[in-house]
Amino acid sequence: MIPSVAVLLWGVAALLGTVLLAIAASRRNSATRLIYGVTLGISAVLLVLVLTHFAVDPGVSVVTLPLGLPWIGAHFRLDALSAFFLVVVNLGGALASLYGLGYGRHEASPHRVLPFFPAFLAGMNLVVLADDAFTFLLSWEFMSLTSWALVIAHHREEGTTRAGYIYLVMASFGTLALLLAFGLLSSSSGNYAFEAIRAAEPTRFVTGAVLALMLLGAGSKAGLVPLHVWLPLAHPAAPSHVSALMSGVMTKVAIYGFIRVIFDLLGEPPWWSGVVVLFLGGMTAVLGILYALMEKDLKRLLAYSTIENIGVIFVSLGLALAFKANAMPSAAALALTAALFHVLNHSFFKSLLFFGAGAVLTATGERNMEKLGGLIHRMPLTSFVFLVGCVSISALPPFNGFVSEWLAFQAILQSPDLPQWGLKVMVPAVGGLLALSAALAAACFVKAFGITFLGRPRTSVVEHAHEVDRYALAAMFILAALCLLAGILPGFVIDGLSPVTLSLIGNRMPVQMAQPWLSIVPIGESRSSYNGLLVFLFIAASASLAALVIHRFASQALRRGPAWGCGFPDVTPAAQYTAVSFAQPIRRVFGTFAFRARENVDMPAPGATGPARLTVEAHDVIWETLYQPIAGFLDFATEKLNHLQFLTIRRYLTLVFLYLVTLLLVLALWP
Repeated sequence: MIPSVAVLLWGVAALLGTVLLAIAASRRNSATRLIYGVTLGISAVLLVLVLTHFAVDPGVSVVTLPLGLPWIGAHFRLDALSAFFLVVVNLGGALASLYGLGYGRHEASPHRVLPFFPAFLAGMNLVVLADDAFTFLLSWEFMSLTSWALVIAHHREEGTTRAGYIYLVMASFGTLALLLAFGLLSSSSGNYAFEAIRAAEPTRFVTGAVLALMLLGAGSKAGLVPLHVWLPLAHPAAPSHVSALMSGVMTKVAIYGFIRVIFDLLGEPPWWSGVVVLFLGGMTAVLGILYALMEKDLKRLLAYSTIENIGVIFVSLGLALAFKANAMPSAAALALTAALFHVLNHSFFKSLLFFGAGAVLTATGERNMEKLGGLIHRMPLTSFVFLVGCVSISALPPFNGFVSEWLAFQAILQSPDLPQWGLKVMVPAVGGLLALSAALAAACFVKAFGITFLGRPRTSVVEHAHEVDRYALAAMFILAALCLLAGILPGFVIDGLSPVTLSLIGNRMPVQMAQPWLSIVPIGESRSSYNGLLVFLFIAASASLAALVIHRFASQALRRGPAWGCGFPDVTPAAQYTAVSFAQPIRRVFGTFAFRARENVDMPAPGATGPARLTVEAHDVIWETLYQPIAGFLDFATEKLNHLQFLTIRRYLTLVFLYLVTLLLVLALWP
């Protein structure tokens, strides 16, 4: 029987073959439908294979190919952890391909997108399947380069080239950090295979250094603060279905890399590793959603919201590390399940929201929410599924976002049993940050939906908008249904994640399908439980009863009149809330701390006919304090080093001689 991982590799090879097909056919009119149809089919087959592996034989499948480094080969492995992330990758790839069947017809330069799209999917699959450091890093870099090519597909648009450049720099930095991490892990045995690394026993120094390097390498790709600067630039610049893949899937591949190394290859974690990850996750969650609240560009808002959700996932991972280090396997399994559940949930609702933003962009040509409004009447289906995504990401029941964040809070409630005072103080503080980020997320997506879809159209283009194609709608409705199903039937997902937690923690959450009425019980029924199905039925019954009573008994008493215009006799779209005005109260509370925000009021003197003006000054503190000085230093250094190319041959020979003497001295003094 052919090992499961070998079959999956044939699927990856088919995706790479699709690249050649795309190059040959990209100039034809039928290329878009052909390429996205092929990638849809391949991703769907890979998804079915992985789900079958989960259901029938969740064991380990390994294969070695005669590729890669000499005498070592390329190792690939399918286990519970990689199978789960392959579900995320290929489900996202299949739905992005389905969306692309319609969205791609509006692409001005399809030959810049089609060859790299299947290559990007292949790269993400290879990263998850890799079982040695060389194959992992090669696949990681391939994934980064293909996604960079997709980011700069619209290179003529303002800001796209800068976004691609910053993304490439940060990706190179992340790969360097991963290279150093694997170098430390394999230094004792000299073997780059994960099996050999897994068997080694790293020292405390190596453990701390690898944790720091993985936070830099995987954290930069995932969007951890302060390594997030590329994400709000690159995600909006890419085509919308690619943005959905980068935000909903590629950031999860980065989280996979972190989990694979820290939870699997590194062995038992020290307790303080949980403190570090918790702190970074909490700060990432709050700052990410604050940045999102200040945005008026719909796709940039969604990109910043991704940073917030990455913070939620890392908070859960930090809890799992802390519990695992203190031999609390039940609590560790709960925290890890919360992290993995949120990985799946975020891939659902963030892909849905980026698809919705792409539909708005296709119909109106606008990403600026200040120029939208009233789309609920012109795009009712898109409005409905976008609303589902907004409710899901706001962690409101009965949708899926609530369940994973509720599990994270249940894990936080286990922290009093931790022995270290540092964790006893840190975990409740981070719990407060998580609660704050959840509340701010709800406000953020009230703003996103309200300003974009409600009210009156602010421009003439919006007045003539129309619903998008059936392929895009189908992809969005599938994701909306998954958001609801994962919210009302979370026990199936939790039990499905049990092989992953068993392999990494050695324990799992209690069997949820054994609970009555499809409830979920994280630790014990005496502590807490939740039933998404009953909540859904209660909300549906209450809403239906309220609508019935109103229409049955109050319809004849209705009176229609003009809407109250706040004292303005002529109601114009200019009198509506804007994205900036909606966020003003929150900006005044948090703006001084997070953005060094300042409002300047220019009030004309009495009797003057000039208008009063309010201007808001805000700063990206992280960019200005961390990255701008580095960029300035590099510009200064390169300008000085530029003189080296104008030296004479004598000076070049002198430099070479001094360099050789320095190297010999270093070798002579090396202990």
